[in-house]
Amino acid sequence: MKKLIGTSLLAALLFASCTPKAVVATTTAPAAATSTSEQLAQGKTIFENSCKKCHGLPKPDDFTSVEWVGIMNSMAPKARLTDEQHQWVYDYIVSAKTK
Repeated sequence: MKKLIGTSLLAALLFASCTPKAVVATTTAPAAATSTSEQLAQGKTIFENSCKKCHGLPKPDDFTSVEWVGIMNSMAPKARLTDEQHQWVYDYIVSAKTK
């Protein structure tokens, strides 16, 4: 009886580990631009000052809005941006695009 229970548990564990997991989309943009003109100006200042400390500044048109999401998600923690600052910088970059 113990073998049957053990085998059943093992089968259940294997089955559970093989089921597809929920996928969280990481390529979606942050919330729609809701920044005020003052916040966009702050975003520009943060972008120019924080990002330039470590590397040259890319032009907003160098990447698509979706590509900027990935860039911002990887770089914002390095620049120690708050969520609010992250949103301002993203909104500034997207608003500065000419395409």
